[in-house]
Amino acid sequence: MASVLARIGRTSVRHRRVVLAAWLAILVAVVACAGAFKGPTSNGFSIPGTESQKATDLLTTRFPSLDAAGAKGMVVFAAPKGSTLDTPAAKAAVQATLAKLKTAPQVSSVTDPYQLAAVSKAMGMNAAFGVSHDGTVAYSQVSYPVQPMEVTPAALNGLEEAATPARHAGIDVNFGGAVHPGMQTKPGGSSETIGLLVAIVVLLISFGSLIAAGLPILTALIGVGTGIAGITALSGVIQLSSTAPTLATMIGLAVGIDYALFIVSRHRQNLARGMTPEAAASHAVATAGSAVVFAALTVIVALCGLTVVNIPFLTVMALAAAGTVLVACLIALTLLPALLGFAGNTIDRIRVPGIRLHQAGDAQNGIGARWARGVVRRPVTVVVAVIVALGIVAVPTLSLDRGRPSDATAPASSTQRKAYDQLSAGFGPGFNGPLMVVVDAKGAKNPKLAATTAGAAVAKVPGVVTVTPPIFNPAGDTAILNAYPSTGPADAATTALVHKIRAAADAVHADTGVELAVTGATAMNIDVSAKLGQALPEFAAVVAVLALLILMLAFRSVLVPIKATLGFLLTIVTTFGAVVAVFQWGWAASLFGVHSTGPIVSFLPILLMAVLFGLAMDYEVFLVSRMREEVSHGTEPEAAIIAGFTGGARVVTAAALIMTSVFSAFMLGDDAIIKSMGFALAFGVLVDAFVVRMTLVPAVMALFGESAWWLPRWLDRILPHVDIEGGGFAGDDPDGDDDGPSVSEMPRTSPPSDRLSPQGAR
Repeated sequence: MASVLARIGRTSVRHRRVVLAAWLAILVAVVACAGAFKGPTSNGFSIPGTESQKATDLLTTRFPSLDAAGAKGMVVFAAPKGSTLDTPAAKAAVQATLAKLKTAPQVSSVTDPYQLAAVSKAMGMNAAFGVSHDGTVAYSQVSYPVQPMEVTPAALNGLEEAATPARHAGIDVNFGGAVHPGMQTKPGGSSETIGLLVAIVVLLISFGSLIAAGLPILTALIGVGTGIAGITALSGVIQLSSTAPTLATMIGLAVGIDYALFIVSRHRQNLARGMTPEAAASHAVATAGSAVVFAALTVIVALCGLTVVNIPFLTVMALAAAGTVLVACLIALTLLPALLGFAGNTIDRIRVPGIRLHQAGDAQNGIGARWARGVVRRPVTVVVAVIVALGIVAVPTLSLDRGRPSDATAPASSTQRKAYDQLSAGFGPGFNGPLMVVVDAKGAKNPKLAATTAGAAVAKVPGVVTVTPPIFNPAGDTAILNAYPSTGPADAATTALVHKIRAAADAVHADTGVELAVTGATAMNIDVSAKLGQALPEFAAVVAVLALLILMLAFRSVLVPIKATLGFLLTIVTTFGAVVAVFQWGWAASLFGVHSTGPIVSFLPILLMAVLFGLAMDYEVFLVSRMREEVSHGTEPEAAIIAGFTGGARVVTAAALIMTSVFSAFMLGDDAIIKSMGFALAFGVLVDAFVVRMTLVPAVMALFGESAWWLPRWLDRILPHVDIEGGGFAGDDPDGDDDGPSVSEMPRTSPPSDRLSPQGAR
């Protein structure tokens, strides 16, 4: 692989103008496709095979008018303290607002809360609708003929302007549901900008050169731009989660900068050893580029492995992120060496004032070397201390509650959070999460009577406040009922209620001949969380086995892969524990801008496992491969650990800080899902890089000694030999004009396979 990559790097340097033009043309073409074929994103979760999805599919077939109804928003009116909305003045103000809502852009219908309250009372329903029993809160449902993402800014402005008459009368007006004025507050790129600024600072300190620091940023931006534009273009033909582009941006920026960092660092080392720019770039791609390919493939395989879970929105999200990682890898192997060719010998010419250029020999007496010596000197103490400390942080994982953040977790100052709280206060917490009960009455002799009987049976289930009368489709064979729980949508009691209603379905079928199914946003979220919870252990097992196989192939060792896999699992449970403590328990929540606690978004644990797996293996390779190289040269195990750690620690530190800064920047927004993802990824990278890989790993390697590289003879014969860092690359130039020192004349970055065979690693 190293020889192939060397040719790619050399060709990219020699034809750098063509390579640069090609990538710019690709970027322009993909951006043009994104503009032409862009489609709306979705916030919906669905899982084939679950009861809620089956019910939704049934409604799509028999109740097409529901699907065509489009988005719905909720306008909530709250009377001033000590007053009600039943006074003539309040009614006039509310009616004036309703009149303006009816003429607002894109609005198809508006419900009158007073009419709805009168109808519900006339029907003898035991719950308030339209206007609360005490008259302090009322709501109106606003319908649109389009989906939420297709509601225009003009329509959102019209929604806000319609509230003016009611507000002038002293009535508090807020908006909730799928459409609300807060939707206009879109991420303006501030998170990405802050992450990039921190990354630039880290790169400037690491390299001490403006050009060397700028190249990783430039290539990462081109990679992310290409990847996101491609995802946007595909949104016209696939249902894309609104979270997918953000996740792809997070990962694309982080790995794009890191991959370039690895290659540029090796390129500068090669230049310092007297190689020509072309030879230095070629050899950098052959050596560090081999590790980049390995790291990228690891992330891509882990992300693509999520497809086996068979959850469409998660599959699309994972594939979108994997595609961005692939683009970042291709750019690092082709565009980056082309840019290094343009830079030539001037890569370190524009110096950063006050920062000294780092030389290869400086690391031997640096902080990294002193840290490694301290760890190796007391390995047992370090191992015990790390495991105990991380174990304590991981304890909250036992209380992990999966779900989906709702308006209840929005910032307290947001209009949707205020609307949520006001509806809960006026109509009960379950009003924000009604359960849609689908009645399939095709097998009933009298469908209307059967549906009414089924509704009465559902109303008797403990925990149900009220059930609305059945609404039939035109064919009269399918009806929907709305059951309102006494608890909120994220409450564990609501989950139990869904199971109770489903358990009662058999008795209802025996009595009436109808089939009952529970769906709606609340039930869908419950089913998604349950399915993901079942898939998590299976996926964890797949990732663990994958880690063992990949690292066994890479290092030709049994103990090193086991150690790396256990370390990764330790990182995962520790990260889960921190996420639960902050976002579910509320510990130090204000420090991270978390306004309210709630369940952890259901797909975060499994997605986090996939992403952190790739990043953890990346750091493992860069550190342990250096140790393995030293052992292959005859260095004693303890000295090899110190030397190997020293050689890779600086790059891994810079990479981890960059990834952490990029992920942390996404915590600055208000979206609860994005905030939790940013925190989890940032915390996971910090723990894995600095605690597990740079503390626990050298300590465990010191305990293993020479046995760390043991591999059974039969396994050695079976496993193919893979040179992940190009140690077997001899620097041969097929064109015969490589005028720099060959790799064989330089310190190798990875040992030949025969030096660490079972016979050699006794």
